[in-house]
Parts: sequence; C-alpha cells; structure tokens
Amino acid sequence: MEFGIEFVPKEVYWKTTFYSMQAEKRGFDYVWITDHFNNRNVYVSLALVAAYTDKIKFGPGVTNPYLVHPAITAQAVSSLNEIAPGRVVCGLGAGDKTTLKMLNIAMSKPLSTIREAVKIIRRLSSGEKVTLDGDVFKISGAQFLFKPPTSVPIFIGAQGPKMLALAAEIGDGVLINASHPSDVERAVKYVREGVAKAGKSLEELTISAYTSFSIADSIEKAVKAVIPVVAYIVAGCPEAVLERHGLNLEDASRIREAIVQADWKGAFSKVTNDMIEAFSICGTPETVVEKVSQLVRTGVTQVVVGSPIGPNVRKSIDMIAEKVFPHFQR
Repeated sequence: MEFGIEFVPKEVYWKTTFYSMQAEKRGFDYVWITDHFNNRNVYVSLALVAAYTDKIKFGPGVTNPYLVHPAITAQAVSSLNEIAPGRVVCGLGAGDKTTLKMLNIAMSKPLSTIREAVKIIRRLSSGEKVTLDGDVFKISGAQFLFKPPTSVPIFIGAQGPKMLALAAEIGDGVLINASHPSDVERAVKYVREGVAKAGKSLEELTISAYTSFSIADSIEKAVKAVIPVVAYIVAGCPEAVLERHGLNLEDASRIREAIVQADWKGAFSKVTNDMIEAFSICGTPETVVEKVSQLVRTGVTQVVVGSPIGPNVRKSIDMIAEKVFPHFQR
C-alpha cells in the first residue's frame, strides 16, 4: 500500500518545497503537484522538489495536452529525470473543464488526444525520433538533442468509463479521480477491462485513488477546509456522476457559473454536506482511517491525499503520518 500527496502551488514557492520535504520525511511515497495556469508553474515547483528531496517520487498531477503540447511535457519530465533519475513520473489527463473554459479551449476528442499524447511523451522521453500522423497531433521527425536517462512512467488521470479503460490499457498507472468507495469500486471494474484488453496483468499497474482529503482534530475544521475544493470538483463533474450520488444538477450548474465568474463566496456557499460526502475524504483521524480502509478494499494500491489536505497543511501531514499510516501496511 502506497500513499501519495498532492500540493497545489498557490502559495509562495518555498512552502510547496517545505511540504514536499516534510512528506518525504513522514513516509509518503509520491508527491503530485497540480498544473493549472492560475497557480505557479508546475515544473518550476517540481525542480525545487527534486533539489530538496532524496527518494520520494514526484511529477505533475496532472498536466493536460490541451494547454501544453505533449512534446513540451516530455521535455519537462525528461529534464527533471536528469536531476532526479528514476524518481520522476508524469501525471496526464484530459484537463479540468472549468479551467479550460476560462481560456476558451474546447476539450475535443479526449480519448484520441490522451492516447496520442501518451505515445508522444513515452517515445520522446525514451530518446526516440517521433513521427506521428494522428487524429489530433501531427509530428514529423521530432527528437531531443539530449539523451534522456530513462523513460518516464505515465499515470493517466481518469473518471469516465472509456478513459479509465484507456488509462489501464496504455498507462503505467491510473489516477482515479474519486474519493467515494462506490465510485472507486466502479472505476476499478473499467480498469480491469482495460488491463484485459492490453493483455497485461493487474499487478503491472499502479491503481491510485486520487482523493480530495481534509483531516483535522474536529469535523468542523475539516469541512471548512474542504469546501472550496469540493466546489471545483462539483463544477467539473459529469452529470452522470452527480446523478449517481443524488445531487442536484441545478446546484452544480450554479456552482460552475459562479466559479467561472470568480464569485467564490457564491460558489462555496452552495456546497452541501452531501457533496462533501460524495467527493471527499473528510473528518477526524478515526473517520479518515475508516474511509481509506474502504478504498483499499476496492483494490487500489495507492491513495493520494489530495488538496486541501487539512486546515493546516503542516499539522495535517504530521497527523496523517502519526494517526493514519499505522493502520496500513507500509
């Protein structure tokens, strides 16, 4: 059983670096740093993580091929892999609809886009010359002028059935974008389909539950911290998932529009307890241990402690290490 942790580089650079150092010291296996245009640059943040840590694995969690061309992503992760050989991973996904909408970028042909992006990143990061006449990307003899030390494992972020199956088929790992055990259990079924299609064994794949997580010594503190993150999740969530949890589609639409208009108070005020239950692991250590145990029983091999982590990140990392990790074989 592995644990990863996600950091959003919204604070000054040294805080993200410090939290990553602390996560390594307290026993986390992976650091994932988000890639959104409205936060600090993911690769600048990761370069500092590489310089100030020794063994923890790290990478973008996740970047997308709509804002960043796969060749540039391959260049970035391969450059990081020179700094910290064997510790770099690449989290790749179709992107966040709400953020893409802010930039008027359409999420077209997501399955083809991800399939081709993985092919480009994997081959370039292996030092190959790449020619591709794809449905989305056209490349003619692209190759790095430096030799990457090794190829970089690719973890694919997924939520829908087809993307989950594709992620299992072509990825080295799957980042299941879910926190609720019923969603993760359903996702693992599609992961198994993708593994079977590729002729792989399930053991070859790292199956990760990429959760929204908030731990504190009181439920009130944990809930207050997680509300903004749940608002973003609801805003970008497919209607089918919202309906499966019995959530009101009009409420989700109002949250989405409020976020697009930067009406944070309006968006956060519409987040309900049912939304928090559906889209986060939130509570005291005892509650968190039970919820993580439910995820483990679905078959995942990594739980990613996603933002906000808790009302105080430093204290929450210590709390996870001291009160959650001992309940799981490390």
